[in-house]
Amino acid sequence: MPIYEYRCEACGERFEKLVRSARSDEPVVCPRCGAVETRKQFSAFSALGLERAASGGSYCAPGRGSG
Repeated sequence: MPIYEYRCEACGERFEKLVRSARSDEPVVCPRCGAVETRKQFSAFSALGLERAASGGSYCAPGRGSG
């Protein structure tokens, strides 16, 4: 199951939620205020990973102290 990042349009809370299906019509409820006016956000981490994969880069960050 994928984890999606959301932002509540009512209170501004940012949160993550495990979603069973990307096509689910079930509204995502804000854990802070209970509103259903939430919007899926783009994850900078996954976007960076896709960019590196497309350019042939590595998914792993360099280790500390390694040369």
